[in-house]
Amino acid sequence: MLAKENRGFQCSSKGDEHNIELEQIFERLSAGAEGLSRSEASRRLSLCGMNILEETGKESLLKKYLKQYWNFFSILLLFGSGLSFLAEWLDPGQGNIYIAIALLGVVILNGSFTFIQEYQAEKIMASFRNLIPPKARVIRDGKVKEILASEIVMGDVIYVEEGDKIPADGRLVEENSLKVDNSPITGEAEPQLRSLECTHSNMLECRNMIFSGTAVQTGNGKALVFGTGSDTQIGKLATLTERTSSVDTPIRRELNRFIKIISAIAIFLGISFFIIGFAIQDIFLANLIFAIGIIVANVPEGLLPTVTLALSLASRRMAKRNALIKQLESVETLGSTTVICTDKTGTLTQNKMKIHSVFTGSKYIDVEKGEIPTDILLRVATVCNNSRLVEVKPGYKGDPTEGSLLVYVNGFEDIRIIQADYPRLKEYPFDSKKQRMQVICSTPQGNKESYMKGGSEVVIDMCSHVLVEGKEVPLDDKEKERLEDEHLIMAARGERVLAFAYRQVEEEREYDGDFIFLGFAGAVDPPRPEAKDAIERCHLAGIKVVMITGDHPVTAKSIASTVGLTTDHEEPVLITGQELEELSTEELISRLKAPSIVFARTSPIQKLKIVQAFQEAGEIVTMTGDGVNDAPAMKNADMGVAMGSGTDVARESADMVLLDDNFATIVNAIEEGRTVFDNIKKFIAYILTSNIPEILPFIAFVLLALPLPMNVQLILAIDLGTDIIPALSLAVEKGEGDIMKRPPRAKDEKLLTSQVLLTSYGIKGPIEAAAGFACYFAVLFDGGWSWGQQLPFSDILYMQAITAFFAAVIVCQIANVFTSRTRRESVLTKGLLNNKMVLLGIASELLILSFIAFNPLGNLIFNTAAISLKYIAIAIPFALLLLGIDELRKYSIRKENVTVSRFLKW
Repeated sequence: MLAKENRGFQCSSKGDEHNIELEQIFERLSAGAEGLSRSEASRRLSLCGMNILEETGKESLLKKYLKQYWNFFSILLLFGSGLSFLAEWLDPGQGNIYIAIALLGVVILNGSFTFIQEYQAEKIMASFRNLIPPKARVIRDGKVKEILASEIVMGDVIYVEEGDKIPADGRLVEENSLKVDNSPITGEAEPQLRSLECTHSNMLECRNMIFSGTAVQTGNGKALVFGTGSDTQIGKLATLTERTSSVDTPIRRELNRFIKIISAIAIFLGISFFIIGFAIQDIFLANLIFAIGIIVANVPEGLLPTVTLALSLASRRMAKRNALIKQLESVETLGSTTVICTDKTGTLTQNKMKIHSVFTGSKYIDVEKGEIPTDILLRVATVCNNSRLVEVKPGYKGDPTEGSLLVYVNGFEDIRIIQADYPRLKEYPFDSKKQRMQVICSTPQGNKESYMKGGSEVVIDMCSHVLVEGKEVPLDDKEKERLEDEHLIMAARGERVLAFAYRQVEEEREYDGDFIFLGFAGAVDPPRPEAKDAIERCHLAGIKVVMITGDHPVTAKSIASTVGLTTDHEEPVLITGQELEELSTEELISRLKAPSIVFARTSPIQKLKIVQAFQEAGEIVTMTGDGVNDAPAMKNADMGVAMGSGTDVARESADMVLLDDNFATIVNAIEEGRTVFDNIKKFIAYILTSNIPEILPFIAFVLLALPLPMNVQLILAIDLGTDIIPALSLAVEKGEGDIMKRPPRAKDEKLLTSQVLLTSYGIKGPIEAAAGFACYFAVLFDGGWSWGQQLPFSDILYMQAITAFFAAVIVCQIANVFTSRTRRESVLTKGLLNNKMVLLGIASELLILSFIAFNPLGNLIFNTAAISLKYIAIAIPFALLLLGIDELRKYSIRKENVTVSRFLKW
């Protein structure tokens, strides 16, 4: 009977649920073995609240915002702002107040923009998680239903099985070889076997309990929920424990390294030239402003928000392509993948299992014509099965092979009648080591029978007879060879083959012999149409694809050939689970050097050995998985990828979840990862280039006694005005056409390399500086200036000269943003309208230039004056030269001219 409503129900556990009689708990919770009614569950949900844990140790928004100011860039700029305020106080009216306010504004804008980007990224990640909310199976109104885990209430009866994350605390009412991983609560690494008896006075040690947040390793069971949300054991722990700080990802460590290097350069140059200038001119204040300018010129203020934006946009694009990234920086990790270890079923294939052939010990059944197999075979296929039929496609829920068996049997007989007539008394779940599943059931005649299905070699070996046309015939070695040959014929067609057997039994225990062989069933899962192209793209990109499957070697080889993992001219290295067990790590590493590798009859646990061997060989490994036993391998891999249809435990262990379980989606995600790293390097090369024309004017001012060619206000106008939108446009640039035709980048490749510095500081930067000085001197000489003549900052000729220098830098930066759109390909291959944000960036540069050069308010703020366009035009040949030289650099890389490429490559 369903539990009756009890208005005196209390929303808290007593702590003695493990050592009192089961009937007492049912009575206390006003519940029954057949679950709650929907109305009662709804009432309890409104009374006790959702089954969720409130996050502890979560930073407030204010704290997150203030953290944006605790980085080297911000501290440097705040220091510069403070010095500028000091300079204004010591010598008022020299414009230092504008510099101080501008630098302070830079820090606030930069911190705010970074905070907004990271906040939006967190929201995106949260929305991704909500796309795959945890679900649970409960008994409501006497029927098993799937609901959101957050809607579970005390008194519910839940059903858990292998791979499930347990959604609430419960007392077991039924179990079948149930083992759970209690490590999240007890720290005990070894999975613990469960039972229905109280085995310990301590609830956490008692085997008749299951706890929220733990995972089912093997078996299944039912439990009565007595604790939800914060009233669970893990909920009580959560209120006492602060969340641990996260470990920096590779891209975050690279950014920190970049910041330290650039900041060190800025401080070194600032201090050095302050000392040199002071020694030459002995003017403290002027040299102080000079030092500030040097520091400001070297700091790429827009770096952090741009990187966050690039990663955030990439994760959004990936989500649209069915790949959900759980951590933002993991996008970049994908780009360095050198090996993908992938499952077969559902990833390379369509996960649409269908029974293709049936062999009954003596003959094949014509599946296409609907010929009916023996009753006993249909019965074993139904009862020794943990899947269930549903109305939605593909028609079943659970393991695809088991589901296809139920669909096949249901075409002849109502499986519900079979299951009712032959109820299961005991189950011994499928074990990846034993390669079989066995159940004990009762018959309508009152007898007991054991039904078994599993790997063909295992089942045949456990049989003493074979059923041939209704008669039990002894199974000798010759007959076993015949059956194994039939199995190989089916496997060669790419079928996943299961063998079936049964025997009469007296006791409820697991048996290991004297079974009667019934036959084979071969299920076919068609390859995904896009899998072959995706694998070919991986090969072109220098990525090795390794298939790992539990199927027979013959089946595995057939599928590998179909999806393009092997060719007619190239036999794959085939390694079975048994061989893998015997190989040492060194021997395995040696065999992993082969271009094509297939693992067959492999258990999920062996995946960890495969991952570690590849990593020891220096590979960056992406590992896919969907089961609870895949979790260790996914956690150890550089990138763990879970199937959206996989278990809760697998999804939680992964860095990325595939909503469509499609191998092609992994390849698309790798392309995005490569694009992100490329775009960050493009952005860095672009912003570093303008550092040279910003620094050299100060050096010329000190060493050559020139009128300062560009003031600090104009430097800030470049770094925070004209460069920002073009730099952001590079963050949204699509990948180059050859991005998946290059080998993976080296594991130790840095964002900031000597080649990047050489290109920006040694080639493009000096060209921009030369353009600036050409325009600057053209204005000065046309205005009658002579070498060595000092000009006051308020002189109209000086104001026009620095305007010309600034304009020249802007013209060259327009060319620079165009050429920075590619790293290897010619920029001419990029359509002008492919990235409209670049055009927006150029428009913003020209608008800011017009405001600073020709608007009276801009003239006042930046100490500039209007100039003739002929002076700005002087910079155009330099801009074209910059484009031409960078095209030559890219051409040399494409043609693999080693000598030139090493010198010019960035």
